[in-house]
Amino acid sequence: MPKKTNAARILDDLGIEYKLIEYAVDEEHLDGVHVAQEVGLPAEQVFKTLCVHGDKNSVLFAVIPANGEVDLKKLARASGNKRCELVALKELLPLTGYIRGGCSPLGAKKAYPVYLDETCILFEQIAISAGQRGLQFLIKPDDLIKATKATVEEICNS
Repeated sequence: MPKKTNAARILDDLGIEYKLIEYAVDEEHLDGVHVAQEVGLPAEQVFKTLCVHGDKNSVLFAVIPANGEVDLKKLARASGNKRCELVALKELLPLTGYIRGGCSPLGAKKAYPVYLDETCILFEQIAISAGQRGLQFLIKPDDLIKATKATVEEICNS
């Protein structure tokens, strides 16, 4: 049984059901598409968490399909910013407490606003990082929205 992460404890405290999926970590391939292959789900059902700086509203999370690319203009509009840019990799750990390949929209150092791509509603369950490399949650989109107070918007390039 994998060790409980902060993200898992949050879901437990909220009484939200989820399933933990462990997978082998490959340091050379930390991308979401590879993770999707490892957990046996289509890439559009596995969501990656990106940490983003907004010019007005500071730090936020964009949660998008593993095979997608965040549309920074759409994200800026959705979040009330004029501009958004991805956080530099060296800033990820100090800002969130997470490392690349293990960033979750739950359990970060601060409760940053979460923007979830609208395609999440196409699935009964989606996979997201459980807060460490090699561990994913399988969770209902509505439960993730509830747990993170996410705003659901079109934030991906189609």
